[in-house]
Amino acid sequence: MSTAMDFEKPILEIQRKIEELKKMSLESGMDLNKDIEILEHEAEDFKKELFENLNPAQKMQIARHPERPKFLDYVNIMCTDFVELHGDRVGTDDRAIVGGLAKIDGRPIMIIGTMKGKSTKENLEYNFGMPQPEGYRKALRLFYHANKFNIPIVTIIDTPGAYPGISAEKHAQGAAIAYNLKEMQKLKVPVIAIVSGEGCSGGALGLAVANKVYLLEHAYYTVISPEGCASILWRDASKNLEAATALKITAPDLMKFNIIDGMIKEPTGGAHTDYEKIALEMKSTILDALKDLDSMSGEELRNQRYDKYRAMGAFIE
Repeated sequence: MSTAMDFEKPILEIQRKIEELKKMSLESGMDLNKDIEILEHEAEDFKKELFENLNPAQKMQIARHPERPKFLDYVNIMCTDFVELHGDRVGTDDRAIVGGLAKIDGRPIMIIGTMKGKSTKENLEYNFGMPQPEGYRKALRLFYHANKFNIPIVTIIDTPGAYPGISAEKHAQGAAIAYNLKEMQKLKVPVIAIVSGEGCSGGALGLAVANKVYLLEHAYYTVISPEGCASILWRDASKNLEAATALKITAPDLMKFNIIDGMIKEPTGGAHTDYEKIALEMKSTILDALKDLDSMSGEELRNQRYDKYRAMGAFIE
């Protein structure tokens, strides 16, 4: 069974009772199928209601779940003929950003994403999904390649933020992200961005200047992590629930503010419960988005992207 979150404990209790009844039925020969069936329906109904009414902090737990699908999991299910392209052409290959050419339903795409690991060893390899400046420069190289050959770009983002260490600052982390924002804006091919887990700060935005931006149902997208926000405003990181609520980081709020274009529904229980289902939902969203964008010229795609980001924000006078 996957790692359980604290708010799932009532579901686990019902499941424990179901297992006890099954064991009792087997050992005693009593027919308890009706009782087991009632409890199974109760568990399913409770789980559905629970996951439809999560608060932002609970969604954050799901977004950070250690078993949540990673970038290459999505690529392996959605795509064929994936060829990874390495390096920033200045001597470094930042593994926190992975990208390359692939096909989705036979159509060539450039797919790029932040990568996390599933073990301590993998997380060290991928720097826990926190890119260095060289990672953003690698991504930019792949953006240019796609633009040159008229290949649509898909980015999948799951990062707690760009790497905040001294080495990254020495290599111009802020400038690398800022340059990506500027250059992505000028691309003349369709760009689709999907936040699949954590989408924090400029580390996420450096891959997300897109014609269409989507969020998985239990992902979040924010200018700063709720813990970071709480540390600044209240000097107390434990107030992350208040911060998460105030920041409006989940899909319904972001759609209201026109920050994102849509939400991708997750399986009940979260994306980590069914990799195949969530990857196929993501694939369907990408293909539908490409159909919408295919009729636009390069200049129209660039202008639409520019207008989209210029229109963001609300002011009260």
